[in-house]
Amino acid sequence: MAEIKDPENTIIMETTKGRVVIELLPDVAPGHVARIKELAREGAYDGVVFHRVIEDFMAQTGDVQYGKTGGEQFNPARAGMGGSSKPDLKAEFSDVSHVRGTCSMARSQMPNSANSQFFICFTDAPWLNKQYSVWGQVIEGMENVDKIKRGEPVREPDSIVSMRVAAEA
Repeated sequence: MAEIKDPENTIIMETTKGRVVIELLPDVAPGHVARIKELAREGAYDGVVFHRVIEDFMAQTGDVQYGKTGGEQFNPARAGMGGSSKPDLKAEFSDVSHVRGTCSMARSQMPNSANSQFFICFTDAPWLNKQYSVWGQVIEGMENVDKIKRGEPVREPDSIVSMRVAAEA
């Protein structure tokens, strides 16, 4: 198992394909890290599907509004169109590169529109650099991310079983 250096800035995400451990980058994107931790602590990500998964690119999840199985607004046809009830975040673009295992916030064409959705890169994606807010890096379990069912949208998608801050896991 990966060494967890800072449990307060580490996420343990159990998926239908296995455990993924993410080291958070509060020095790079403090607002985005705070939001991820806030939603994880609320259990908002539990049951949320991976709604957009593109081979050799990334797996996207985090629509706590329409993508949460068992949620009152769950709608597979709309998964990926929602967010949380919290306000959108101000962009925190950085020099951190999008490489295999990078966790970054999804957004619309508006730079300050990230809310709850995020993606994990399967491979290096340099065209995303300085255009999306990087908030974490997978330090264990990329083999489980690799197993997530592909599709746009995904039929019978994999999901996040639970997502917790390691200090409380």
